[in-house]
Amino acid sequence: MEIRLSPFILIMASLFLFLLSEAKTMDPYKVLGVERNASQREIQKAFHKLSLQYHPDKNKKKSAQHKFEEINNAYEILSDEEKRKNFDLYGDEKGSPGFGPGYSGDQGGGHTFFTNEGRRQGQQNFKPQWQGTGGQGGSQSFSFSFGGPSGGSNPFGFGMEDIFSNFFGGGFKDEGNFGSHFKAQSGSKSSSIIKVVNKQVFKQEVVGQGVTWLLFPITSSLKGVDHVQSIIEDVASSLQGALKAGRIDCESESSLCKDLGIYPHRTPRIFVYSYIKSTDGSLVEYSGDVAVKSLKSFCQEHLPRFSRRVDLRQFDFSSNNGGRLPTLMLLSTKKDTPVIWRVLSGMYNKQFSFYDAEVTDVSDPTIKKLGVDALPAIVGWLSNGERHVLRTGINVKDLRSAIDDLSYLVNGFEKKNRKAASKPASKTQSDSAQNQIPLLTGFNFDSICGKNTPVCVIGAFRSSKARNKLEMILNMVSQKTLSRRQISAPGSKESISYSLVDATKQPSFLKAFDSAGFKSSDQILIAYKRRKEKFAAHLGEMTEEEVEKFIGSVLNGDITFTKTRQKPVLK
Repeated sequence: MEIRLSPFILIMASLFLFLLSEAKTMDPYKVLGVERNASQREIQKAFHKLSLQYHPDKNKKKSAQHKFEEINNAYEILSDEEKRKNFDLYGDEKGSPGFGPGYSGDQGGGHTFFTNEGRRQGQQNFKPQWQGTGGQGGSQSFSFSFGGPSGGSNPFGFGMEDIFSNFFGGGFKDEGNFGSHFKAQSGSKSSSIIKVVNKQVFKQEVVGQGVTWLLFPITSSLKGVDHVQSIIEDVASSLQGALKAGRIDCESESSLCKDLGIYPHRTPRIFVYSYIKSTDGSLVEYSGDVAVKSLKSFCQEHLPRFSRRVDLRQFDFSSNNGGRLPTLMLLSTKKDTPVIWRVLSGMYNKQFSFYDAEVTDVSDPTIKKLGVDALPAIVGWLSNGERHVLRTGINVKDLRSAIDDLSYLVNGFEKKNRKAASKPASKTQSDSAQNQIPLLTGFNFDSICGKNTPVCVIGAFRSSKARNKLEMILNMVSQKTLSRRQISAPGSKESISYSLVDATKQPSFLKAFDSAGFKSSDQILIAYKRRKEKFAAHLGEMTEEEVEKFIGSVLNGDITFTKTRQKPVLK
């Protein structure tokens, strides 16, 4: 196939090909300063170091901006195994014929090329041919001989229509997608680990779902997108299963970006949907260095914390679920709540009450009592109080597989709880649950004796004998109608709560009512109005009749309340 060109067009085409050849001599290995046998880890480290050095935000020189673009292009080639292989073989990341060194032809000094697929096929000679036109004055014109079959892909790996459309009037098909290739180069690198987030996805999958998100708003004019996105990809990959990553196009989703206050201007912005401040979650902007280590630490800090850290010596196993949600507890040797457990506590925070405790070994009597024979272990309580050891001696391969495995375990326990709840409880179980007086701790104080509870009746004891006596009396009194006001369901505005407190373990709590902490008494009854921070105490004889009389006087307003010395605090 021959196409005749005027000398002017030939000169322009030659100039373009020369410039293109110059552009393609860029060696990504030299740009990043790594050896040709460098590992992906070495390439990644070199890229991060150089991109920080030449980032436009930190280096305002024009040469730095050009260098930054070069670094990004080099990393895009070497971070992709296919592009890197093509470059090593052919001097071009697409496997297309290149103008790089080492590919000189063997016929008439023309250039030798390979086809798009990167396989060495029939060699193509590219050289101008002089042909007479037979026109007036014996003028000559030029033609390009491509040497390939008519209608097939041209040997350059790009179509001529985009570049020469003004000259050829659209006579070529862009089989090689040359123009689209450059558009793709200038856009952000796509990745399956980063999800496209629109208004609907944000509402349904991000807000209040208990899962931490790493969010990256972008616009077409934003600089440094590739670098920031590669960092986000690395962080999301290392925390896969614990964290999700999303990209928000603030041009197509401008109202969402403006409503959230995350619209980027000249430089990229990174946000984390965090559960540190509220159970519904909120956006927190990251302001540290754009580096994997620091961003990952920031994300880990903002993972959910719905699990309560407890001391097993003070944890009341008989009343941990409060008759509402089933309970899960992790027992491990970790000094802080493990990341896996924090993630699960976020995913299932509406279905379970989560706890975790640090333990030394399984020889602890409390651990033995729970039936645990190896650590780490997960113990669960159904809503009816029934205890189950879900798993012991947990082995973790990686974060994602651990989350998947334990999610399956938790889902199974939830099904068991629903099945147990659908069965009518036996009379013994019902009576036992109804007559339990919970032990007051710092973890259940708000739920048992909250500000919406008019009166909290608290029985303090210093011995097991005193505890048994108080529990029996309060059980009986709590079932009776003491006055014109009836005791209603716990949690209602007209309810009275009944609880016990171990005076030997909670001395500071009792000192809020008495400077000596009622040390001279083995058992004390306190009526506490938390909203008003007032109380009344009964130190007399502890019989059912006397206790009933005291509580009746409290409800009828026949007894004087005193201001507390300080705010009561429980461990």
